[in-house]
Amino acid sequence: MKLLLGLCSALLLLLLVLTGRCSAQRPHRCRTPALLSGSMSVSARDGQDWAVAKYRYDAIGQRIRLWEFGRVQSRSFHANMLFLFREAVVYTIDYKNRTCQKNPLHVDFHPSHIPHNASLLSQVILGGSSAPGEGVLVNTWTGDVPETGGKYLATVTEFGCIPVSTLYYTAKTGWVVTTYFNAVTGIEDPEQFFPPPFCADADTEEEEFDFFSAFI
Repeated sequence: MKLLLGLCSALLLLLLVLTGRCSAQRPHRCRTPALLSGSMSVSARDGQDWAVAKYRYDAIGQRIRLWEFGRVQSRSFHANMLFLFREAVVYTIDYKNRTCQKNPLHVDFHPSHIPHNASLLSQVILGGSSAPGEGVLVNTWTGDVPETGGKYLATVTEFGCIPVSTLYYTAKTGWVVTTYFNAVTGIEDPEQFFPPPFCADADTEEEEFDFFSAFI
């Protein structure tokens, strides 16, 4: 399970407009809604490692909740994780056995947005453009991540700045491909950002949790 610790929020964190029939505005860098619920899939190592997850994203409280399953290094897994960035802790929760693993989380929270130094690569319509409702207008941005020596391609919707996909590359991970779907603004149940009562007695493990490795 520790093999999974980390990428979702980072990808969550990397994450243009027709005003009429004949005119369009220039795409602009944007910020994802502060409260977002949805699902995502992640694949790495040419699809050998993969995961599918439901997520809850709270940029106001700096919290992320993940329910995920997948296969990493030929091993299947299920995980239920709660990232609390302000408290610098991540919980791995097992409701069946009513157990909790608690690890330090020494990484800053970065709200999901298109960075100020990102460059616009393209603006396209996913789907069709022959009639209203056939497609969705999206913008793809590219840039570098100096902290990791990586680079990325991030695609978001023009209206709403909803994440669509992210391609992230470092020499260590290779290309990691993330696709987002079924996104809804808001959080239906805020209680999902609180650890269950049986986590109260969980001892903090010494090993730090790196959010960027959650799916690789």
